[in-house]
Amino acid sequence: MKIVVLPGDGIGPETMAVTVDVLQAASKRFALGLELDHDITGHDSLRRHGATVTPALLAKVRAADGLMLGPTATYDFKDEARGEINPSKFFRKELDLYANIRPARTYPGLANRLGDFDLVVVRENTEGFYADRNIASGGSEMLITPDVVVSLRRITRLCCERIARAAFRLAMTRDKHVTIVHKANVLKIGDGMFIEMCHAVGREFPEVRVDDFIVDAMMAHVVRAPQRFDVIVTTNMFGDILSDLTAELSGSLGLGGSLNAGDDHAMGQAQHGSAPDIAGQDVANPFSLVLSAAQLLGWHGQRKGLPAFTAAARAIDDAVVAAIAAGEATRDVGGKLGTAATGRAFVQRLLAA
Repeated sequence: MKIVVLPGDGIGPETMAVTVDVLQAASKRFALGLELDHDITGHDSLRRHGATVTPALLAKVRAADGLMLGPTATYDFKDEARGEINPSKFFRKELDLYANIRPARTYPGLANRLGDFDLVVVRENTEGFYADRNIASGGSEMLITPDVVVSLRRITRLCCERIARAAFRLAMTRDKHVTIVHKANVLKIGDGMFIEMCHAVGREFPEVRVDDFIVDAMMAHVVRAPQRFDVIVTTNMFGDILSDLTAELSGSLGLGGSLNAGDDHAMGQAQHGSAPDIAGQDVANPFSLVLSAAQLLGWHGQRKGLPAFTAAARAIDDAVVAAIAAGEATRDVGGKLGTAATGRAFVQRLLAA
């Protein structure tokens, strides 16, 4: 498997260094034959190439089996005409990575006030309220007058159908329960179509139990009893907000793995941002990116029918559980180690298992 590695900005290089060590250890233990191709994006690429991402980089990623993208300084990149392209948006759009898979679970040894839970948010990734991915000719926010802004949302039957199918297929490997999250009481046409297509796909999976919640009520249910849920499927913006909430309920956003997957390509990406305020201080939690790397290995293994890759993904997940329970982690999740020491301890644990 060939993986393009892009460290990104802020804490990205620190957390990606740990993730690269973990991938190499997994490759050694499970004989994966990983080939890691290192390149740059974000501010480093902007300084060197005049753009945060380049056509040559896109061609390289298309030819690879997967991409690991470190956190990037998304908020800094405002003018695409000057090469300031949001790398995350760019790859999601250019590679048609329509399914954003974001697991959230509790960990033994890490305090939580809501009881144990294990759920996954399946978020549509290519349309919705996000202004940068709705209209081919540009953004979908318009300044009508200096005091009036109109923001458009795109919902298509195709995108609803394929994200629903991703959710139901995932549910078949878990507890066979899908929850549809929407705002159809207000967004009657767009979210009405989303619900319609989710139920249509659901009829192909009669073993799966299906329910649905309005998004604001869903937030209340999740913070009260997250163990009620298994696979949650929703549109882009609702999924972005809900998955950050569920990751934080698990103990820290630093434990939120994230996979962006399409039919032919996938990108592992930490759920959090580049956190420039703590960059270079050796305090950043690397586990979000490590867990995202595990998801990428698992995706490749399932797609290609390679059991060694799915076994490696499970081993990394299990090692994160054990590391947190042992306190071999950063302070945000109860440990006492820095970023680099957390990585060294994790690699030793993974290789010794």
